[in-house]
Amino acid sequence: MDIQKLRDEAKRALGRKEIEYLIGYKKGSYGFRISPCFIETKEEVDQLTFSPLCSLSLVNYLTIEGKPLLPADEKKSKAKKVALLVRGCDSRALNQIIAEGGISPDQLYVIGIPCSGVIDLKKIEARFPHTPDPVDVVEENGNYIITINDQSHTVPVDELKAETCKTCQYPTPLTCKKLIGDKRAGNPPQYEDIQILEAQPPEEKWQFWQNQFSRCIRCYACRNSCPLCYCDGCILEKLKPQWVKRSVDTNENFMFHITRAFHLAGRCISCGECERVCPVDIPLMKLNRKMEKDVKELFDFEAGLDPEVKPLLNTFAIEDPEDFIL
Repeated sequence: MDIQKLRDEAKRALGRKEIEYLIGYKKGSYGFRISPCFIETKEEVDQLTFSPLCSLSLVNYLTIEGKPLLPADEKKSKAKKVALLVRGCDSRALNQIIAEGGISPDQLYVIGIPCSGVIDLKKIEARFPHTPDPVDVVEENGNYIITINDQSHTVPVDELKAETCKTCQYPTPLTCKKLIGDKRAGNPPQYEDIQILEAQPPEEKWQFWQNQFSRCIRCYACRNSCPLCYCDGCILEKLKPQWVKRSVDTNENFMFHITRAFHLAGRCISCGECERVCPVDIPLMKLNRKMEKDVKELFDFEAGLDPEVKPLLNTFAIEDPEDFIL
């Protein structure tokens, strides 16, 4: 990744009168952490960076900070554009939100970055514990070159790469105004781990998820980090009516996660944010990828590939199969 090309494009974007600010990445202040940044002037562009440590999705900030992006009146419809850096999974999230009417594409300037995958922070922090100072990481010839206190360490990519990235089908942004870098080929669909779970007897599957959800502390990090969970008020926290109790126990945790998985059916773009931020390491992507696999097989549909395509559950076709309905 040529950082200078990224910064040059950012300067060009900020030079446009209609661009209010740019959302990107900058080095964090601690260890392997990367922070989001909001850049308003060309002079601030030099803080922009991009590396395998850039694991968080920036799309969330459009719906958290950028509610006015959805024009509600004449004044808001004249709002300036926001420039945004996106990877492949981010572009799918953006496409899906646009298709749902959550964001207006006319108020975005999207800069795409082909992504070779990101580092799992839990893996690298376990490999190099007690690393308080910011570090540099580059990918070269199948290895990560990690510089800590002027010392370089070489680690094979597969040892640190996030598991979700190993099955990524769309590493190159599908929709963007400007692409920085060469396009990357994606992986073929891989659901071997899901098929193993599917083949288990019902009682074993039940016990597996009982064990997983019994550890949930209901911190809501999975929901808050998900770019597709952008509702103003989550129904799972409402008191009237109360669908899920706020008590942290296995049954209520089950209800929370299963409801959320169905809410994401036909919408999840496999970014892995939910699993990445889970403090107790619940394999949430197994649940989401099971739904993704079913949606592909039943409806031949993938989320976020085209902002012009109607969302799956907003459409009805008379020929849709019904044999799966209980």
